[in-house]
Amino acid sequence: MKKLSILLWIFLALLFSLSFGIVTGIFNPQEKINAIWLITAAACFYILAYRFYGAFLAAKVVTLNDMRLTPAYRLNDGKNFYPTNKWVLFGHHFAAIAGAGPLIGPVLASQFGYLPGFLWILVGAALAGGAHDFIILTASMRRDGKSLAQIAKEEVGPITGGAALIAILFILIVAIAGLGLAVINSLFYNPWGTFIIGMTIPIALFMGIYMKSIKPARIAGISFLGFFLLFLTVIVGKAIPSSPLSPLFNLDRNALSILLGAYGFIASVLPVWMLLAPRDYLSSFMKIGVIFLLALGVLSVAPDLNMPPLTRFIHGGGPIIPGTLFPFVFITIACGAISGFHSLISSGTTPKMIERERYARPIGYGAMLVEGFVAIMALIAAGVLIPGDYFAINTKLSFSELASLGFPVHEIRELSSTVGVDLAGRPGGAVSLAVGMAYIFSSIPFLKHLIAYWYQFALLFEALFILTTIDAGTRVARYVVQELGGYIYKPLGDLRSLSGNIVASFIVVFAWGYFIFTGSISTIWPMFGTANQLLGMLALCIGTTLIIKMGKAKYLWVTLLPMLFMASITFSASLELILDFTSKAPTSPDPFAFRINAFLMGAMLILAVVVVVDSTIKWYGYLVKRKPVRNTEVIVYPTEKN
Repeated sequence: MKKLSILLWIFLALLFSLSFGIVTGIFNPQEKINAIWLITAAACFYILAYRFYGAFLAAKVVTLNDMRLTPAYRLNDGKNFYPTNKWVLFGHHFAAIAGAGPLIGPVLASQFGYLPGFLWILVGAALAGGAHDFIILTASMRRDGKSLAQIAKEEVGPITGGAALIAILFILIVAIAGLGLAVINSLFYNPWGTFIIGMTIPIALFMGIYMKSIKPARIAGISFLGFFLLFLTVIVGKAIPSSPLSPLFNLDRNALSILLGAYGFIASVLPVWMLLAPRDYLSSFMKIGVIFLLALGVLSVAPDLNMPPLTRFIHGGGPIIPGTLFPFVFITIACGAISGFHSLISSGTTPKMIERERYARPIGYGAMLVEGFVAIMALIAAGVLIPGDYFAINTKLSFSELASLGFPVHEIRELSSTVGVDLAGRPGGAVSLAVGMAYIFSSIPFLKHLIAYWYQFALLFEALFILTTIDAGTRVARYVVQELGGYIYKPLGDLRSLSGNIVASFIVVFAWGYFIFTGSISTIWPMFGTANQLLGMLALCIGTTLIIKMGKAKYLWVTLLPMLFMASITFSASLELILDFTSKAPTSPDPFAFRINAFLMGAMLILAVVVVVDSTIKWYGYLVKRKPVRNTEVIVYPTEKN
């Protein structure tokens, strides 16, 4: 059996090498690349990474131990701390981390060509993002589910803790705004799609109450019913545009923004088991199922990528992301490879719900690899589109302007007529991704006439990703606001306080709602990407301190090397964005918004430098001066009283 296992791993390694060589043009460089090779390379690489690198992190770096009681049991309050079935928790965690980032980021980054995004997603998810998520989840799980900022304050110092807390709040607000804007751009004046998304809320509430109070053990039955109701809404929604209910769902951007804010507020205040966990569980396995079906669709259709490996925009001047390949391909890809937002979920809701330490590997590291695979599928969906059609959807440029850039439009009018929605000029990546997915699904024999359904289904798929991040992100931001507010008025810091929850949730929703009303994808997404990657760099910096304090300094390269790489990317991007916002402010009709953006990016950069410098001083003290190490891990075994 052992020899067979070795042969299997050797086979996967060889298959990856062949696939990677074809995708990168090492073999047959003149031929068009078939999407199958991207799927094969990614699947083989991620399986190998989970088996070997994930096992190394679990056994050698953090040494997971199931004998330790997790805070889900020790601090169980039925609301924030609650032991949760590992599959339900995987669903919640994956849904919370896999928002629009792994879908939209790779689509927008396709303006540089498919190859840069593919390489970064492949390597980044396994060696940077996976380690980042896993280390922070384990650290929080062993410290009573404390937030990243609390861990930074106690393990590094008050300077780093305070800087991290302020940075986290800003990043959360910008991230939610960027993701919210993407879903609004895909749903405005689309009653079919709005109806489908709206119906997911009562379905999730029903599932939450059923799993909590009616039949908690019957997870399979309620899961099947939830999936059935979800698919039923897609079919029934077809009749909404021509029904008397159409005005209720045929909404403009402003109305959708208000409704989105109301949803984020309610989801943040309600108990985690009522809406957040069941909705995330429902959506996550649908997401994984759709990605699996999309992979099967690619394997059966075997489409070629129409997007070239590299485009003329690698030197800058792109109509979607104006910056150069470095650093903006890394900033734009964002969550598909590494995301600072994940550290907030890994030190937010997930460590308060995990049952056993060993589950940290599949939930922390494994979920990031699945997200990387999602990002590869999004890259393929964008790559199969004709470049002119891709740019027609994702920019406001006229067809003649696109033709003058060398990207003539081919099928956009026909596609718009087929799906029943005007597709041109809907930037944000969500619509072009839905079109690419619908194109792949409808290319399967006997399914071409269902392309309109596939388009709306793809929008549902994307919107579920986004909304689960919005509800989890708003809740985590509420935790941060309450933590900050607790220094001013102590009762506000009590997470069990309903009035504190309501006040903090309102502040958070108002803040990200402002950015949605005043921003655009071309300004918010680079800000989100840069801020998000800055937080990822900070989390890796804090993770390095934690590894040293565990007595595992010989493994500090696990977080230190990706941290240094992320620092070079994020510092460069931050400076470029500050200069860009400052130069555009005098000629903009809304100069205040650009000045606010420049100020916030500058503040973020300063906070990041403070954390890195403070942490470096601490490392020098521990490793060179041999200062005593104080570790705040909470170790409780079942035989002890807690």
